[in-house]
Amino acid sequence: MAWLEFPPEGRVIEETDRGVVRQVTAHPSIHHHPFFFVDSWDDAMRALVFVSHRSGKPQIYLELTDTRALICLTDERDLAEWSVIPSKDGAWIYFVSGQTGKRVSPRTGVVEVLVSFGPAEMREAGMVGAAMGTTALSANGRYWAVPVKTGAVSRFWLIDTRSGTAKVFLEAPTIGHPQFCPDDDDLILYAGPMTDRVWVTDRSGNARRIFTREHDLQWITHEVWRPGHRSVLFVDWPNGMGEIDVESGRVRRVTEFPIWHGAPDATGKRLVGDTNFPDIGLYLVDLDGATTARHLHAPLASSQGAHWAHPFPYNNGPVKVHAPQHTHPHPRFSPDGRQVVFTSDRSGFAQVYVATLTN
Repeated sequence: MAWLEFPPEGRVIEETDRGVVRQVTAHPSIHHHPFFFVDSWDDAMRALVFVSHRSGKPQIYLELTDTRALICLTDERDLAEWSVIPSKDGAWIYFVSGQTGKRVSPRTGVVEVLVSFGPAEMREAGMVGAAMGTTALSANGRYWAVPVKTGAVSRFWLIDTRSGTAKVFLEAPTIGHPQFCPDDDDLILYAGPMTDRVWVTDRSGNARRIFTREHDLQWITHEVWRPGHRSVLFVDWPNGMGEIDVESGRVRRVTEFPIWHGAPDATGKRLVGDTNFPDIGLYLVDLDGATTARHLHAPLASSQGAHWAHPFPYNNGPVKVHAPQHTHPHPRFSPDGRQVVFTSDRSGFAQVYVATLTN
């Protein structure tokens, strides 16, 4: 157990008619929230979850909502920082450390080991997609899905967090960015290879492709579930966003606004997204009849990844890119839809920020 408390570091950096932006962390080291499709708060919003490198290694931290105190929850030697995913009920935060799957209680700091993945590479090489090592947790908190790179394949592990059982339920060439459907605990979205990206599976491993690229230059990326609709939003970079109905396969254009990472709120009515090449800030988009986007804030993050400025680069296989993910804003709504968390390295170090919306 590593329960260490630090004084609040937050300060307001901007107040406009759109909202108030508060910097949550200030230590001169890397910080970031979990990811653009992973909630940073539990549903009751008792605490904000983030990762900090202030000890020299990434660890899981909280900012307590009532006192703004910062709490260090872990002391892990090899935390996979993008694997972190909190449960909606606030009981646990799940993560991968080395070759084991664990969870930590945000109330006590107690860490439990749930599964050992054995001698595996764990993640693909690189900084993007499956190489990040993101994981998925069902809305009811019972099932945790973890892709594990093992030789020539990726093995999809399913851990039953109640019974403690763990098994491999799917093997595929690549399994990246898994996400349980918020409306169906037996449906998981995942990213296949960059040229064949959008897939879903049930917990029995019945996988199917739900989208095929229209041409070799089409760049499909940053998929995310739309709550309440059983549909998947995706970025057609840099031409806007589309939406796939999972059952019928019908695809519609959502917006031509160049969203980079876009995540809907819990109602599925609004989306918040960042931008790049050019970076014109964070924007809010109405998902029903979206014709315009409303500016929220200029995060001024460095948003590294020069490949995003060029045509689709992956037709001949993986390419090495420099795209440290903590330099990307990755905005995400709070469960109540009143706040947006994002990351920015505007100060020289990646810090966590929260924008409280006025409307």
